[in-house]
Formats: sequence, C-alpha cells, structure tokens
Amino acid sequence: MADRNEPLSAIKSRRNNALNALVGSVPYIRWLGISFDRRGDELTAVLPFDEKLIGNPMLPAIHGGVTAAFLEVAAIVELTWTQIWEDMEQGRIAPDAAVPESLPRLPKTIDFTVDYLRSGLPRDAYARARVVRSGRRYASVHVEGWQDHRQKLFAQATGHFLMPQGG
Repeated sequence: MADRNEPLSAIKSRRNNALNALVGSVPYIRWLGISFDRRGDELTAVLPFDEKLIGNPMLPAIHGGVTAAFLEVAAIVELTWTQIWEDMEQGRIAPDAAVPESLPRLPKTIDFTVDYLRSGLPRDAYARARVVRSGRRYASVHVEGWQDHRQKLFAQATGHFLMPQGG
C-alpha cells in the first residue's frame, strides 16, 4: 500500500514511470513520437510534427492513417490509465518497462470511427480521450484532436474496446 506521507516528488516520479512504461511498451507509439502530458490523472496526447507524417505533400496535410492511429493510441492509453489508476495509487501495481510482466495488458480495439473535420496541418497535434463507458468486458471512448486551438478540432473519434480479462 502506498504511504499517505509519501513525498510529492516520489508520487510524481511513480506516476511518470508508470506512464512512460505503458507508452514505451508499444513500438508504434514510439515510432510516431507520441508522448503524453500528464496533469494528475488527466492525460493529453502529443503528436510532434515530423515530415514522415505527411500524407499529401501538395497541401501539406498529416496522413489520415496517422491521425486515426494518434487518436486510437490516445483512447487506448487513456482507457488503460483509467483502469490502472487506483491500483497504481494504492501501490498494488508498479508498471516498469524493464519488467514486461508488470505492464498491464492493453484493451483490444473492436471498432474505431474517425470523423476528419479539417486537414491536419504540418504542426504538432494534441488529443484528449474521455472514457464514456467502462465495464469488465467492454469500454467506449471518445477522443478529440486539435492543433492550434482546443475548440477547433481537426478530428474526433469514437472507439469500442474489449477489455483484457484476468488482469
């Protein structure tokens, strides 16, 4: 059980290590360069711009598959983070990239629908996911992606996921 008198720096370090282990365990997340800005239990996915992400050099615009993958990663990480939060805070689990068996199993995508609202410009993108419903076997997540202005979405998505059984 986590110590209630644990220093704030230790709490932050434990949370950051768990998030880094979770994100670092998926090679495609690393290849895309996606990271997460964490404020308490709130996550914002960050997709830094890279030329390799451009699908249409004439516009230029971020490839639609990259946009979809970015939103799906944001949804899966948010869903997993939400699921492990209580156990992590109570010290029952401590995800560590060096110990693969300590990492939580990720939800499996059942379906994922993306609404492309405008072209993804050649700049950094951000996304926030919200778990709409989460049960033992099934979860639904909504994700919004933006670039320069939080209220001007360039894409949004809804995903349904099969939750890992048995931990």
